[in-house]
Amino acid sequence: MAWFTLYLLNLLWALAGTSIQTQSSCSVPPAQQPLVNNMQMLMENSVFNSIYSNPSILIAMNLVGPYNLEAQKLLTRQLMDIDTADMTIGQLALTIMALTSSCRDPGNKVSILQRQMETWAPSSPNAEASSFYGPSLAILALCQKNPETTLPIAARFAKTLLANSSPFSIDTKAMVTLALTCMYNKIPVGSEEGYKTLFGQVLKDTVEKISMGIKDNGIIGDIYSTGLAMQALSVTPKQPNKEWNCQKTMDAVLNEIKLGKFHNPMSIAQILPSLKGKTYLDVPHTSCSPDPEVHPTLPNHPSPVPTMAPNITVKYTINNQLRGVELLFNFTIDVSVKSGSVLLVVLEEAQRKNSTFKFETTMTSWGPLVSSINNIAENVNHKTYWQFLSGKTPLNEGVADYVPFNHEHITANFTQY
Repeated sequence: MAWFTLYLLNLLWALAGTSIQTQSSCSVPPAQQPLVNNMQMLMENSVFNSIYSNPSILIAMNLVGPYNLEAQKLLTRQLMDIDTADMTIGQLALTIMALTSSCRDPGNKVSILQRQMETWAPSSPNAEASSFYGPSLAILALCQKNPETTLPIAARFAKTLLANSSPFSIDTKAMVTLALTCMYNKIPVGSEEGYKTLFGQVLKDTVEKISMGIKDNGIIGDIYSTGLAMQALSVTPKQPNKEWNCQKTMDAVLNEIKLGKFHNPMSIAQILPSLKGKTYLDVPHTSCSPDPEVHPTLPNHPSPVPTMAPNITVKYTINNQLRGVELLFNFTIDVSVKSGSVLLVVLEEAQRKNSTFKFETTMTSWGPLVSSINNIAENVNHKTYWQFLSGKTPLNEGVADYVPFNHEHITANFTQY
């Protein structure tokens, strides 16, 4: 991930204690604050029912101040005890940041992450953009712990970015910006001027590309990448040429919240800090003292799928036409489910009606991810995965969040990236 603002030296940064907004700042209007508060409580309450200990939720909770202290304590304990052996670089970095935000010592996790980053290299000169997201998080986490020892690692990472011509997602660009902003602001006194020039060059190039993703309505990339992009643009020391209207973006996000787009706990965790004027750069400066403030309680919303809801019909197709995969197929089935059901229910009903549509899922921080359909599984080495589309448009929500409409045609297409 990527970071901070201002041209201040290391000592001034340490004294600052909080993030400083640059050029474009915005806030949630008081009338809309209950909307954000309720969304936060929805995220925090998910901790008790989830089998996945999500560090992003703990980071967001601590940055903005938790409402549910029991949820905060539970998630902190889970991450303290978690086995890091099978974690990716990005997962380990997020865990370190989450524990830091809870004022807990991450122990040897920092040295493990540093050793991994000392030997990290992209798989190819033009490796896909997704391979840079986790290392960006790692540099951010290491920068917050020891910027001096992270300096050569970050410099090598920045040079790799300059040499890579692959198109990056808004999320990855935002993480790069947050990470290198942290390094830019924490270059130790007496270090070579070349470090600031290098980081500044990558930052300028990256934020220019982020600004190209700002839509007329203020959304940056898509609604779910907007939160991280807001963090990046609010703290980068290298502003893009295109002026960013932060309040316009804020208003657009609030409108999407009203429409129910933010009910997945992970999506809430990524947007919440920006809604409350915080960024990942604030992680080392969180306050862990109990907050005596009386917080609002989460209202009892009616079930999103009423028991008397009418049925709808969804056309569901599974398709694999990739050469080199032994089983090619294209099958379609009509599935009847209750109106308001999520896509996962459609998949389960299709599987019940016809075993050809059997599928498997893997749990991720965003919820269940479909990893296999009809015995054809995703493969990282072959760069294949199952992509879901409505008509010809890729879905930007997961199967546990997307709600199909009547007569919609959903396709699961085995795809190579």
